[in-house]
Formats: sequence, structure tokens, C-alpha cells
Amino acid sequence: MKMRAAVLRQSGATAPFEKSKPISVEEVELSKPEAGEILVRVIGAGLCHSDLSVINGNRPRPVPLVLGHEGAGEVVEVGPGIRDLKAGDPVVFQFSANCGRCRRCLEGRPQICEVNAVARAKGDLMGGGRRLKSASGESLAHHSGVSCFAEYAVIDRGSCVKVDDSIPLETAAIFGCAVMTGVGAVLNTARIRPGDSVAVIGLGGVGLNGLLGAKVAGAGTIVAIDLNDDRLGLARQLGATHTFNAADPNLAEQVRDLTGGGVDFAFDFAGAVKAMETGYGLLRAGGELVVAGLAPADSTFTFTPPAMVSDEKAIRGSYMGGCVPVRDIPRYIDLYQQGRLPIDALISRSVGFEDINEGFDRLADGSAIRQILTPHAA
Repeated sequence: MKMRAAVLRQSGATAPFEKSKPISVEEVELSKPEAGEILVRVIGAGLCHSDLSVINGNRPRPVPLVLGHEGAGEVVEVGPGIRDLKAGDPVVFQFSANCGRCRRCLEGRPQICEVNAVARAKGDLMGGGRRLKSASGESLAHHSGVSCFAEYAVIDRGSCVKVDDSIPLETAAIFGCAVMTGVGAVLNTARIRPGDSVAVIGLGGVGLNGLLGAKVAGAGTIVAIDLNDDRLGLARQLGATHTFNAADPNLAEQVRDLTGGGVDFAFDFAGAVKAMETGYGLLRAGGELVVAGLAPADSTFTFTPPAMVSDEKAIRGSYMGGCVPVRDIPRYIDLYQQGRLPIDALISRSVGFEDINEGFDRLADGSAIRQILTPHAA
């Protein structure tokens, strides 16, 4: 079938993207779903920093590719072997399908499936190969097995979760990345307990979801840190007990004074080495730094091993919030419907294909948190 899609043909673009226009909206060809795959009509897709890191070259991916990894839509057609979905079912995409058989899957960590990691790095679907071609017949890579900056997507069955139809799909779109990664890092990776002290560094869509997760978990002190004062104000509205501008030269001293020696958990959601260094410096003895932001591929983070040993500090990575999507996405949607995850406050606006380059300018300069691409909007 022919459809419109947002195609990135070269990484390393420089802002403003409104002028450099790294993303072109093209008519592309999408093949029918093969065995174990489904065709989805995309209703909403979130503009995320993970997309931005591919556009600016911080995290190189095969190009040309159709962007987009966070979104939601309706099933149109199922391929051979699919019996648990049908046309019309609402689904949320998730960007790490799993084989169910590799060592990581068998130990209960499907988010780091070894088979999917190989396919994702090549720009293929997990079943092998690609289903996207340009108008001239050129093969187009899939972004994280999803490529939802398009009117339709063919994905592996494991790349989506069926959800209740009571939630608008434009809202449900951000549960597959921002909500899972942020809330999951707090609830699954750190497993914070009521009364714990927490520092959340980087208040984008993922970081603010981390803050909401800390509130759900009952954290006693929630310190929000960012360079953007408007986002600090929003963090206070969403439940931060204290906020600090990351540029404050006395930041570490003030947080340690506030918490009686440092926080129990610090979360880097900024994807920057400076944020990791800040977080590590805010920990009390026995504290833990959880790194959930994706820093540039060539970045390096250093620490002093003797102090790490004597203070029993820990550093942990968190990919996709340590989530099992089929378990956690419905849980988090339920929390949203209870009013405990007010993510509507994080959605800045809807955008069309014609506004997608400017949308990434707004994401890069911090003037928008989550923008939702609506591919079928008039």
C-alpha cells in the first residue's frame, strides 16, 4: 500500500531543523504483514528525544529510515499466525519486541531481548527484513521495529500491547516510551519505597513521568532539577517537593543539606554526562544512581572507585524502565484513569506532517515536552 511517512535520509542535522529540514514527508510503499506481524493505522505518535538523537547523530541508526517509535493506533490487518488481535483493536506501540526464547527473555527481562537488539541495529523487523520502500524502490529502515511517523505501520506482534478503548489513542501514544521509561525506572528498576528521597534530573517527557512515578510510589522528598525554570514550575505542580535549577553552583550542597546527607536515589533522565555526574554527587552513602537517559554514543562517564566502595554507592542502567510492556502498559493506563498519572499535562500540542521539523526544534529548545503527530489529520 502507498502512504505518507516521515523519512530521515541523513543523520547529523543541525538546528534549526525548520531550515535544515532533515525530515522529508514522502510517499512510500508499505508491504503487507507477514507471519507474526500486524498492520496498524497510526492515530498518534510522540516526538521524543530518542528520535531527536537519531536526527542530530548522537545515536546513529541505519538511514534512510522512517522515524517514530512511540505511538498508538488501530489494527487494520493481522498476518498469518496472529489469533489474539483483530481489525479495530486499539494498540500501543512499544519499541523493544522480544523473542521469548533468548536468555534475557527467559530471565524475565524482555526489554533487552538479544534477538530484537540485532534486528533493531540493522533497521529490520524481528522476523527478518524490511517492509518499507521509497517511491523509487529503495529499502527504508524501520526505527526500533515501529516507524510510526507514518499513516500506517507493519510491526511484529510483540511490538504492541492491546489496550482498553476507553483511553484516547492520541494520549495513549506516550505510554509506549515516555511513561514506561520514566515511571518504570522508578517503580521497576529502583523499586523505591514510601519515604525514600529522590532526585529527578532532566524534566522532559520521560523525566516528568519519573517524577510522577516517584509520587505514586510514595517518595517522601522529590527533588526536581532542570535548566528550564518553566519545567521546574510544572514539576512543582505535579508533585515535586523541591526544585533547583541545574546551573545553581550550590546545587549539591543545598540538596545534601535538605536531605541530611544526600538522596536515596538519583535519576538521570537528561541523557547527559553532566546530569550523571550531578546525580552521583547527590547520593548519600548507600545511595543509587539510575541512568535512564540515552547519552551520545561516544560519551564517557567517570567516577572514583574507592569512594564508590567505601560509601557503597551503586550505578544502574534502566532501559525502557525495566518494563514488561504487556504487564506494565495496562497498569500505567489504569493509574492514569485513576488520576494518579496526570500525563495530559505533559502533552504540549498536536502536529501534522508539515510541522514535524519545527516540532523537533521545539523539542530541542525545551519549549515543548511531548508533541503528538497525528498522521491522518486534515
